[in-house]
Amino acid sequence: MRDRHHAWGDDPEERDADATVAELVASEHELAPHWYDRPAVVPFKAVVSFVGRNGRRVGVSILGILLILVGLVGLVLPILPGWLLIFAGFAVLSTEYVWAERMLRRAKAVAAGAKEKASRRVRSRDDPIAAKPDQPSDHGPEAPGR
Repeated sequence: MRDRHHAWGDDPEERDADATVAELVASEHELAPHWYDRPAVVPFKAVVSFVGRNGRRVGVSILGILLILVGLVGLVLPILPGWLLIFAGFAVLSTEYVWAERMLRRAKAVAAGAKEKASRRVRSRDDPIAAKPDQPSDHGPEAPGR
């Protein structure tokens, strides 16, 4: 009888382990990897998850970059309004990116300065008196009677 006590599976602890093993075998089906956990599918899942979370940002990025690229082509081709498309691309990108908003603000400031400079040049051609700032005019601060 003593030899029987030393056989595997006869101790009370080992008999209690049988229930645990049966439980593990039953739950083995639940632990099996699913089709979407396979290594070939995991990168696709990551991309779909990223696009799902950041879909708007991806769409804005693609549209903005596309407008800028078409605008660059428009600078070379006379058919497309190049600068207009480039500014539109930065305006689209500025809805999502701070750096694009800064560049758009800077471009607007440069464009406003160029507009002011061009309007001064046009006024100086139309008004010969305004072209010579050395001479006092009737409208300036050096006008007599003031």
